[in-house]
Amino acid sequence: MKVFKFGGASVKDANGVRNVASIISKYTDEQLVIVVSAMGKTTNALEKVCQAFFHQTGEAPALLEEVKATHQRIIDDLFPNKNANLQQEFDSIIAELYWAIEETQIKSYDYEYDQIVSQGEFLSTRIVAAFLNDQNIKTQWLDARDLIHTDNTYREGMVDWDKTKHAVSQIIQPTKNSLLYLTQGFIGGTSENFTTTLGREGSDYSAAILAYCLDAESVTIWKDVPGVLNADPREFPQAQLLPELSYYDAIELAYYGATVIHPKTIKPLQNKNISLFVKSFVDSTAAGTRIREDNLRQEVPTYIFKKDQVLISVSPRDFSFILEENLRDLFDLFTKFRAHVNVMQNSALSFSVCVSIEANRLQSLLKELELKYKVKYNEGCELITIRNYTDELAQKLIGSRPVLMEQKSRHTLQIVLR
Repeated sequence: MKVFKFGGASVKDANGVRNVASIISKYTDEQLVIVVSAMGKTTNALEKVCQAFFHQTGEAPALLEEVKATHQRIIDDLFPNKNANLQQEFDSIIAELYWAIEETQIKSYDYEYDQIVSQGEFLSTRIVAAFLNDQNIKTQWLDARDLIHTDNTYREGMVDWDKTKHAVSQIIQPTKNSLLYLTQGFIGGTSENFTTTLGREGSDYSAAILAYCLDAESVTIWKDVPGVLNADPREFPQAQLLPELSYYDAIELAYYGATVIHPKTIKPLQNKNISLFVKSFVDSTAAGTRIREDNLRQEVPTYIFKKDQVLISVSPRDFSFILEENLRDLFDLFTKFRAHVNVMQNSALSFSVCVSIEANRLQSLLKELELKYKVKYNEGCELITIRNYTDELAQKLIGSRPVLMEQKSRHTLQIVLR
């Protein structure tokens, strides 16, 4: 069995859906599980709906109407002669969203986020599954909440692997009649039947979870790039394709912020030696990148840029050393406020860390830090990571910009710039 994952860019419009169907049609003799993300920028649009609802700005219904209209146009384009079943399913999802934003008892933001934003995946997968069946590609739609079971950590659900493995083995059965299974990425379900999400851009992780549970032969992530490149082509037009990567190199690139692979994707695949392919949905015949167990180390310089970073420096108020108990307390706070640490540095009297954190969590984190420490911070920083760096390469990237923090290891250079 193979697992395919198609991201939002691949199904951003009706032609995108047709192209996905064309790719899948070449694999109908395979046993496939297909994971699909929300269409285009739907997740961003539903985040705005959620924010408007949570803060009661009154804009949520109009914002939701835009989401509805965008998807309705895609449906009308794909099904000029109408599809009554799909239209009913679509109207039902939209009705649920309207009911959600009319709710008067508002719970935590993270809870409301998961219940609202997750609906983007249900909209896209209903449309894609209906179109595949319309093209005589026999497809069974599955609810990811029945497959991937998590705890109640909303917006970053932790997978209950035992329950998930059992559910997947019961629901997804090898077939001989060319039946494809199609489900949502990004989504899990709790024991109380509430929806959770697995973290932003978590559909890759969904595919890896299912592949692990199914002992799949491989996972293929279909992207709008030729494969894994050594830099973002928007920043480096001459970026090179990396034809092969080891799990080690891939997980390092993902950890440092390479957006082509979700950071949690590699571990479940490596644990069962499942190959990961990153291929282009624009040119599906191209080889792309293969990620597998390999002792060969990738030597090509790679460049990763992470913007909107926050550099935080703390020091004890009483001029005492930064000791292990201080670090323990600090990391407890980073975990509490979901500040994702990207690079850190400490001296006898200070500890500095560059983190990714949502703006609404940052001020709460800083207030708690200031109870015990002197705190300085810079917002809007950029973290540049260069693997296989040279000093000449680094200087070209830095230029005249002020360096706030720099850290070197044998193969990797990380620089925080203002």
